[in-house]
Amino acid sequence: MAEIIKHPFFPVADSDSRVLILGTFPSVTSREVQFYYGHPQNRFWRLLAAIFEEPVPATLEEKIAFLHRHHVALWDVVASCKIQQSQDASIRHAEPQDIPSLVEKTKIRCILCNGSAAFRLYQTHFGNTLDLPVLGLPSTSPANAAWSLERLLPLWREALLNANDGGSKKDPTSPGEF
Repeated sequence: MAEIIKHPFFPVADSDSRVLILGTFPSVTSREVQFYYGHPQNRFWRLLAAIFEEPVPATLEEKIAFLHRHHVALWDVVASCKIQQSQDASIRHAEPQDIPSLVEKTKIRCILCNGSAAFRLYQTHFGNTLDLPVLGLPSTSPANAAWSLERLLPLWREALLNANDGGSKKDPTSPGEF
């Protein structure tokens, strides 16, 4: 039986963060490299680099600076859980992060969930607690092989850029899931 594992990282956010991207819980590889989306096949960093038309950040410092520059906060829904390897479907006994406190300290005005598991866990633990639009997007995980980077790009681009602009364009951030 798996033991309860605590989330090993702090959120990446500053007072100017406008969009919060939530994953579920760090993968084994991410826990080993001690930062979010550390698996080399995860498309997260390549996707964000393509959206913002910048080189893919490589180091921890570059990734944090990249997120701050684009007003993106990054965290996971789950603070502690039992999990087998990196399988979101195996998450049990999930305790949530204190997402409302993070939102309160920032300018976050939209939450984007990276994958259906993150979206479901967010809805389970927070529902409509926060008066913010929440959108579930297709996962950037290599386990989501049905969605190539090219297929992920337009959905993520529209959601992230519109959320970062405060929804000045057509608002894709109404509650829902792709």
